[in-house]
Formats: sequence, structure tokens, C-alpha cells
Amino acid sequence: MTEVATGGAATSAGGEPPDARGAGAWDAQRPPSPELIKDCVHCGFCLPTCPSYVAFGEEMDSPRGRILLMRVGHEDGETLSLPMLTHFDRCLGCMACVTACPSGVQYDRLIEQVRPQLERNGPRTPAERRYRRAIFALFTHPGRLRATVPALAVDGRLGVGRRLANALGARGSRLKALMSLAPRVPIAATTRRLPVDTPAAPGTEKRGRVAFMQGCIQRVLFGDVNAATVRVLAAEGWDVVAPRQPRCCGALQLHSGFEPEALALARKTIAAYEGYDAVAVNVAGCGSAMKDYGHLLADDPQWSDRAKAFSAKVKDVHELLDSRPAQAKRNPIELILAYHDACHLAHAQAIRQPPRNLLRSIPGVTLVEPKEWELCCGSAGIYNLTQPEAAGKLGRRKAANLAATGAAAIAAANPGCALQISAYLSEPVPVYHPMTLLDASIRGVQP
Repeated sequence: MTEVATGGAATSAGGEPPDARGAGAWDAQRPPSPELIKDCVHCGFCLPTCPSYVAFGEEMDSPRGRILLMRVGHEDGETLSLPMLTHFDRCLGCMACVTACPSGVQYDRLIEQVRPQLERNGPRTPAERRYRRAIFALFTHPGRLRATVPALAVDGRLGVGRRLANALGARGSRLKALMSLAPRVPIAATTRRLPVDTPAAPGTEKRGRVAFMQGCIQRVLFGDVNAATVRVLAAEGWDVVAPRQPRCCGALQLHSGFEPEALALARKTIAAYEGYDAVAVNVAGCGSAMKDYGHLLADDPQWSDRAKAFSAKVKDVHELLDSRPAQAKRNPIELILAYHDACHLAHAQAIRQPPRNLLRSIPGVTLVEPKEWELCCGSAGIYNLTQPEAAGKLGRRKAANLAATGAAAIAAANPGCALQISAYLSEPVPVYHPMTLLDASIRGVQP
């Protein structure tokens, strides 16, 4: 199978020549492993769980189809063509196929190896490269993101950005996707900060000293969730330290193939969060990336041991809390609640029961389950900004499944999921992080 390549010499995302070339489409820097590729027997169990296959209906937009393209890329004379780039870009990286695969194919490792190859050598247009860089230049810098809060607050009332996007029609598809996801953020978000040190609540049995990862988007647009998370941890006996640096853990860059930036932020995160009993994370995508540092830095002699030790201490906050008996009293919240499985929690971290256990510990909460829990909502890091049409199709499908439960509210443990689901619900339904509900229950207030 040979794809038609676009003309011109390949360059890296920064315009530099790529690393030494291999015999085929991949350069010599961590190409997709032939041994891992061989594990796929092309059985098709992944197909019904793959959101891009659902969205596009093409074999090459399925995990087994992409694995075939990875194998083809190793053949002599192959090039990283525009069709290959398109099929790889359509992958959401949700890892539902990893959960579904009976052969244990490590598609997560394979796509992680492919993404940087695409950014170094893929035939992207200069405009596409600038757009991707602009996303990371804004959303992974909390200070810059805070500067947009006044505009978001005004647009939430007046809808200027949404009207402009609609007026642009097809030319404004990306702006429309961005504005449809923009949350209603209070002006207070420009100045809201977490305390660096929060002691365990008086009278609790001390459980240790935990570092809390604030995140980049999370700390600005969902600062109330971070505050609730810290209060819950303290109420359960943890001394909480919330460093303000580094600004970002590198998850968005890592999941998009911007490997040098991701690894630089990984090293800074490790250095800032070492020495604690655990590192608590309340964002599914961040937790998935941080648990992977040990693998990502395995070839770095200066950081491999530190990264492995660090990753072993990273705990999703639900995982951490559910591992110990509750100390704080739960007060009733009468609520029928649909639980949404964030992909990087359910598939990448294999955490499904702890959030449910914590929510069921709240008196009065009735959990209901939507159909197609394994199917991604279409958020997937920056996917809904780079593939808005497919993301919209998946967002509408997920929102419809959640609405069909008849729940009065939805719980989702990832900011991207919360924004995506809210954008596509036909009727407004509150979307809460589980920590928001748990905090409200402990404090005896209604969410």
C-alpha cells in the first residue's frame, strides 16, 4: 500500500530538518515499534469502541487501520503523506481500543510514538502549524488565559464572539468551535488563587502530605473545582501543598505530539512535586500524562529514575480518596446524577469505580449510567479545536445519551469533557466535577 506524498522536503514543527531518516516514512527517533505493531491481529474488537471510526466510517480511521499505516510507514520508500497525516490526526487518543482489545495491543504506546513524528515530518501547512502553536501558547499559560477572562465574561452576556463566528460561516468553523466551548467565567477568576499550604482539618487522623497539581486550564476556568478538591483532601486528613509552578504538566502537548515542550514541562513538574507522600490530580488528562512520565523519560539517564519514582506517587484524586475510609461526614444531596467516564480516567488510567464509590457515598445521590459509556465525547485535548466537525458529531451523541438518562445533573472529572458536554446538551443541565459535589456534601450546602 503506497500513499501519494505531498511535495517539498519534510521539516520539523519548528522548521528545522528532522532527525536522521529511516528507510521509510519514520525518522530514527522513536518510530512506532515494529514489535508492538505485530501484536495486532486485526480482529476488529476495537471498531465499535473507536470514536473516529464511528464518526468517519473509514477503516483507516480505526485503530487497526492506523496500525496498518504504521507498518506501511516502515517500508522502504514510504513517505509521511497527507492522507496518512489526516488519518492519524483523526485519532482522539481516547484509548478505548486499549480497554477493548483482547490481544493486549499497546495502541497507547504506538500513537504516542507516532504523534511526534507527525509534528517533525508531517506535511502540515504553515497556517496549520501556527494554529496549533497558538492553542498551546494560550491554553497552557494560566497568566495569558486569565487575561482573556474579562472578554469571556462579556461574551457570556452579549454573545459577540458566537455571532461573529456564525457570520463567517464555513470560514469561521474553528472560531465557532472555540466560542461554543467557552464557559461562563466570573471576573473573579482573574484574581482567584489557591493557598499554597492548606493543613488537614482539625480533629482528623493525619494521612500525610500531598501535593496538588493545579493544572493550566483547570486553575483559571475551573478554579472553584480546585478549591473544592483541596477542601475535600483537607477534610479527609491530608495536608495539601499546591505549588503555583510549573504552569502546566505538558499533557496537552504530549497528547498532540509536541514532545520537546512536553518533556521539558515533565521535568519541571517532577522537580516541583518530588518529596510528597502522593501527588493528587483532579484532571483526567493530566493524571494520565503524569503517570506516564516514567515511560516517557526512560531513555534519559538523568531523569529516568526520578520520573519512575514520581509517576508511582501520582494518584487521581478519586483513586486517592477511595483508597481510605472516609473521615468527613457526608450530608444529603437529593440528586439524580448521570456519571460520564472521562477517557483518560476510564481507559488510560483504568479508574471507573472510585468516582462512583465517592458519589454514592453522598446520601440522596442516585447514580444512573448512560449508554455507550466507552465512547469519547469528542473533547480529547485539543481535538475539538482541530477537528470540530467530528468532535461535534461525537459531542451531540454523548450529550444525547446523557440526556436520555433523565438525570438532573451530570458528573464529569475532566474540564474538557465538561465544556464539550455542556456545549452540546439540547437543554441546560449542570455538569459538576465529582469533587464539587463531595465538597458540597461535606460542607452541608447544595451545589
